[in-house]
Amino acid sequence: MTARPRQSSRSLGRPFPISAVTRWARLSDRLTPSRMARGEGLPGEDRRGQRQRWPRPGYLLSLLWLTLVLLLPTGCHSDAGPAPISGEVPEAKGWKLEVLARDLENPWGIAWLPDGSALITERPGRLRWFRNGQLEPEPITGLPPVLSYGQGGLLDIALHPDFATNNLVYVSLVLGTPEANRTALARGRLTDAGLQGTAIIFQNADVKDGAQHFGSRLLFLPDKSLLMSIGDGGNPPLAFAGANIRNQAQNLGTHFGKILRLRDDGSPYPDNPFIGQPGARPEIWTLGHRNVQGLALDPQGRVWANEHGSRGGDELNILQAGANYGWPEVSYSNEYWGPAIAREQSRPGIQDPILVWTPSKAPSGLTFYTGDRYPGWRGNLFSGALKFQQIRRLVLDGTRVVAEDQLSIGQRVRDVRQGPDGYLYVLTDHHNGQLLRILPTPDK
Repeated sequence: MTARPRQSSRSLGRPFPISAVTRWARLSDRLTPSRMARGEGLPGEDRRGQRQRWPRPGYLLSLLWLTLVLLLPTGCHSDAGPAPISGEVPEAKGWKLEVLARDLENPWGIAWLPDGSALITERPGRLRWFRNGQLEPEPITGLPPVLSYGQGGLLDIALHPDFATNNLVYVSLVLGTPEANRTALARGRLTDAGLQGTAIIFQNADVKDGAQHFGSRLLFLPDKSLLMSIGDGGNPPLAFAGANIRNQAQNLGTHFGKILRLRDDGSPYPDNPFIGQPGARPEIWTLGHRNVQGLALDPQGRVWANEHGSRGGDELNILQAGANYGWPEVSYSNEYWGPAIAREQSRPGIQDPILVWTPSKAPSGLTFYTGDRYPGWRGNLFSGALKFQQIRRLVLDGTRVVAEDQLSIGQRVRDVRQGPDGYLYVLTDHHNGQLLRILPTPDK
């Protein structure tokens, strides 16, 4: 991919790059290798999907660890590659929040039904129905058993393109045990009595240990194929086949760190780019991902994705069949303990990001706005942020981000979607999570 001309940071709404020391000062969670292996203390997530703070007995130890980190060499600066870097941006104007539902336990994904009601997943393993302006008190029955562990559980949800006639619902979820788990895809038929005939129609070919990086967003394309993201499996020291598990993102023989493209029965789509290549998994559509958390289709048919970096280096990408997005060999991220993860931030044959967020905002849900409820927002891309508790509004010129601002939500944003009424809806990631609606207000 030809390197794009570098944009000035002013064009993205921030005056100057933020120093590494400032970035570290903003991390509320103190890090050790053992905590990271358990999925704790990371900017975007912790073991329970909530923010954690060090207990007082460990405070001096955490300060010592942080001091050692800051003394380590950090490798290349994040602004050395061709991708534009985004940091602080101004607040968006002309909007307010309305609370529609409370008492959702770590909601993860939402799908709107033709009648205007919505299905909402809760990470602990429940599917909820929001209809007639309220949350139904009882969960929908018929889901398979779910492993709710760390970042894993019941994740995204998508409706079959022909849902109006077949009532098929798809969910991504985690199966197994804390020591041997995998991301999977289930399908069932929605009825008033719950999901019927639910079955696992795809699962990661390999199990892993630990509580991190399962993915998993779902997106149906116009040809009725289904995209599914699977994370790289976790941070060091989590291992697979004798090496860091994240290295599997470059291995076509595993599903870790990939975007998959499936038929509606969970089988590989027949024209996938690596079908027939010896040793390659036929479901793979793209590779080289850390942990894709948002997938969106624009009006021109392009697929956009956002994904978590490590310390800095969150990415916004346009996905192309057969493309390699570099992780972990080409990246803008640093290790949580200091040095650069990769020696390169760009390489021939590797897709450069459209945008890099440093410091990490921990991106989540992603949607293109195509309605007319908000003046000037049509055609903008909206990307959630777990760590910064906000939504980023991205103004595009083709495939280039030309402006960016933020909607400060004040809670961890897990998903943002456009509803059938043209409004934007938000799920907040908390044990008492909420369904919010963004309403327009006069621009002051």
